[in-house]
Amino acid sequence: MRILHTSDWHIGHRLYERSRIEEHRQFLDWLLKMLQENAVDVLIVSGDIFDTALPSSEATDLYYQFLFRLYRETHACAVITAGNHDSPRNLAAPREFLRMGRIHVVGLAAEPAECVFTFPAENPSVAIGPVPYLSENELSHISFETQPERAERYRERLKEFYRQCVDCMPPGIPKILMGHLFVHGGTVGDSERNIQIGGATAMRVTDFPDDATYVALGHLHRPHAISGTSYLVQYAGSPIPLRFNEANYSKKVYLLDVSASGDVGVEEIEIPVFKKLCTVTGSLDEVRSSAMSAEWDGTYIQIQLKLEQPAVGISDEIREVFHRHGGEVLSVEVELPVQAAQEEIPIEEMQQPIEIFERFYQERFDASPDELMTETFNELLQLVEE
Repeated sequence: MRILHTSDWHIGHRLYERSRIEEHRQFLDWLLKMLQENAVDVLIVSGDIFDTALPSSEATDLYYQFLFRLYRETHACAVITAGNHDSPRNLAAPREFLRMGRIHVVGLAAEPAECVFTFPAENPSVAIGPVPYLSENELSHISFETQPERAERYRERLKEFYRQCVDCMPPGIPKILMGHLFVHGGTVGDSERNIQIGGATAMRVTDFPDDATYVALGHLHRPHAISGTSYLVQYAGSPIPLRFNEANYSKKVYLLDVSASGDVGVEEIEIPVFKKLCTVTGSLDEVRSSAMSAEWDGTYIQIQLKLEQPAVGISDEIREVFHRHGGEVLSVEVELPVQAAQEEIPIEEMQQPIEIFERFYQERFDASPDELMTETFNELLQLVEE
């Protein structure tokens, strides 16, 4: 049985208001090709199909186009769970219809038995437990319960739910568990929403049942494994970088060869880069030099600019320089020297706004604002007054 593990598609994601839909289209085309070339039997997607609970029509259309092609152009089944970004009810709404196309979607999980599927159905050789994101908000209220106590109760609920899922699986066959949660030891990035409560981790790796064969996780965007069990507990990560700080991650999917005896061979398949993200750091001269010393075709760029004092219009200038070399600057972050504590201006000394601004500028940058800076301040002041 060949199983392909992926997660955290985040279809509909926008980076500084730039649509990523074309990158997701390229990824799904590539994924379909991998399913065909590797004769995959089951595709598993561990949560966060969409980036928001109310995805755009364009994102929704792309998702269902992929599922239709999965049905028409491969023999593979699919098992899909909701993540904390998804609306579980919306994702699972067409589940009965999708089941006719060999696609199994689990949004809400009231009972562990609802989270168990066997493949092939007529003569099972593997069982899969697709557990969606289980919110701590679903816990019943207990008066005077502390946050650490609630965190521990949440952890025990997850632990027991997985145990019951395994109990519902046929004995003697490999057991693949899915989850969308944070496990102690996982590597967290800036683009993952925290799903911990009371400062405690959701689960420990040893909380998963001993007789599992493989745990296919989603939620953390860097592909990596969690040690501590006799079987592999693996985060697949997101297929495209969702923030600039993910640009250096090697994005992957995981191809599992599961034997009847329960042995699992895992092959990492690296995902191509469909849109390059790059961060350029330095002084104004260094950033200009970087822009002119390379070709930036098809690259999204983040600038971390170090200045001695503010400069009006510098962001537009930098964007134009990179644009001439094919790049698109999405963000310009300016870093100014750290200033010592400055005296407060007594309110009785405050007069006209321009005088306050000039005094502030002098104390902050040890210089008087130039004519362009003063004109810009006056224009802003006029806008505020209007």
